Amino acid sequence: TDLKVTGIDFLQRQNSQLHHTDGYNVKNLVVRRGQAFQLQLSFSRELKAADKLVLHFGIGEKPMKVRGTRMSLNPKREQDPSRWQVSIVKNSGKECLLSITSSPRAPVGKYTLDVKTGTNIYKPENDAVYLLFNPWCEGDVVFLADEAQRKEYVLNDTGYIYVGSAYSIYNRPWNFGQFEELILDACVYLLDKSKLKLSNRTDPVFVSRAMSALVNANDDSGVLLGNWSGNYNNGTSPMDWIGSVAILQQYYKTKKPVCYGQCWVFSGVLTTVMRCLGIPSRCVSNFNSAHDTEENLRVDIYLNEFGEKLNGMSFDSVWNFHVWNDVWMKRPDLPAGFDGWQAIDSTPQEQSQGIFQCGPCPLKAIREGDVYLPFDSKFVYAEVNADKVYWVVKKVNGKDKYIRLSTETRGIGMNISTKAVGQNKREDITAQYKFPEGSEEERNSMQKASSFIRPSGIVPRARFSSPVLRDEVESAPAVPREVLSKTGLQLEITNKAALYPGNPLELAITVKTSTPGSWTINLAGSCQLQSYTGKVEASLGYVKETVKLEGKSETQVPLKIAADAYMKTLASVEDEVLIHVTAIAEVQGTDDKLTKETTMSFEYPPITVQMPETAKLNKEFTCAFIFKNKLNIPLDNCKLLVEGLGIFKMTTFDEGDVKPGRIIKSEIICTPTRLGEKKIVAKLTSTQIKGISAEKTITI
Repeated sequence: TDLKVTGIDFLQRQNSQLHHTDGYNVKNLVVRRGQAFQLQLSFSRELKAADKLVLHFGIGEKPMKVRGTRMSLNPKREQDPSRWQVSIVKNSGKECLLSITSSPRAPVGKYTLDVKTGTNIYKPENDAVYLLFNPWCEGDVVFLADEAQRKEYVLNDTGYIYVGSAYSIYNRPWNFGQFEELILDACVYLLDKSKLKLSNRTDPVFVSRAMSALVNANDDSGVLLGNWSGNYNNGTSPMDWIGSVAILQQYYKTKKPVCYGQCWVFSGVLTTVMRCLGIPSRCVSNFNSAHDTEENLRVDIYLNEFGEKLNGMSFDSVWNFHVWNDVWMKRPDLPAGFDGWQAIDSTPQEQSQGIFQCGPCPLKAIREGDVYLPFDSKFVYAEVNADKVYWVVKKVNGKDKYIRLSTETRGIGMNISTKAVGQNKREDITAQYKFPEGSEEERNSMQKASSFIRPSGIVPRARFSSPVLRDEVESAPAVPREVLSKTGLQLEITNKAALYPGNPLELAITVKTSTPGSWTINLAGSCQLQSYTGKVEASLGYVKETVKLEGKSETQVPLKIAADAYMKTLASVEDEVLIHVTAIAEVQGTDDKLTKETTMSFEYPPITVQMPETAKLNKEFTCAFIFKNKLNIPLDNCKLLVEGLGIFKMTTFDEGDVKPGRIIKSEIICTPTRLGEKKIVAKLTSTQIKGISAEKTITI
């Protein structure tokens, strides 16, 4: 009688454990390439030596053998070790156990399976098998040797994104949620949408570059629409997301871009997509990130004589922080030595090859100044290495005159941060991007990079003064990188009291000199509110004083801002704002000029999360969120957003207006559906305060 297949058991439980895919919330088999998995076939009768048996795995719309997108596997034939392999593990009665190993260079995505016995073809009900990149397989270009790193960069579905400013960094908890419902399907949909040739789907260089383009909506109606306008009425404010899950689920259901994202949201979603597909990935925050539109390694900053930054004057900007991603892979397309972490960025800033995409660019190329290597290494190099040139704009005879104040060579690309492996703390990875400031290696790297990036003479590039007339610029000799000051002038900016919204901002500027002599110093200092992209939202006040110092001494000049001066702005701007202080000091009778700026974050009362430390699978427990408004201002339109992966879906509580001193408490009844250590994340937003976060871990 004819041999017929009567059923296939995908042995999901054992396969998914061996392939580290047991977290995925899908009905189908999910396996990683280059690693064996088993299938159990049931037949109408016993399989005999003379029977013909062939398994077909196909990917794409028209799977074809010649293109390597249709594999015909015959356990009776000699196996080619460089391709897919199949063997019979055990044949007894009507059951046959097979072992299949895909090629470590196979295209990733969704495969279909059918089995041919003689002239009969059997298609199983759930015929789709997902094949992912495999960081556990030495033959895969994404192989990562360290198990703790694989746990963090591939399997961890929660984490932090670091925000704030260089000297007050704080973490924003983020749920990546790469294993949640529909996320894998959304990622496979993005792969299909990317129009990548199936032969390029084998290569994480192509896949990560394509995903950096598809996570933003700019060219291809991708996942997220960026919006930095401050008006988010017809969408979700970028501050109101606490993870990628809701974004990717909405995108997959509607196939339309989700509104709205800013850099940390793009980075969080891109980490989810990369980890979901099996490419090790991390979110990377660069503090004082140069957005230099001309790749000339210089950012011009224009101040008025009070030290207030002038908005919209410069083509370039310095963002308080910018978040992108690193992905781990070998780079066989480059000269030897550029394997390992590569930077990719899905925030739409500049086009690369005509599309808003960025990377992958080897961190080693950025560090060593090899900025001719693909992709987009000049752009990333400038983000972490540009110089800041300060200009003061004065009116002389009714005309703007630009006077160069100072150049700062160390302020850009500071405290580059990511979450530490296996710990809930920040890891500083600046040394993976840059040699130590002032070291010989740094100088060599800078020289190499500068030879590929067009340098420019020191002429201000203001928007309004296109052809700058020479007589409008006070000629200053080219400043050597280390300025030796005659007076040893130094500036420090500090706050004297906690920066709580609704309280006066008590700031101070300390002026120091360190060389013998009597010095008269003209000091101007200003306080402004700005968004994280460096855009000035309001000027709050300034001081202008002349101070006298003798030899090695210092004096402190207070700068106090009343709450009324900034509360209106705080409530009218939909973004989180930072306090930005700039000071300019000029020593009379010398060429000593110094500019110093610093950014500080407001401080907020905490959210407390109350729940047991452990709970049992499928057994209810209660989780409470408590917040006391310790500020002396009411918080209007309070919303509490909470999410616990594997415990409960994202939930929003409308808390209304919370008066000073009032305590709010919200409870949620949770039923955990997955084992292990799980995190609950909470975020409170209001008209005045855009994001107070909290999190707590529970073991199920």
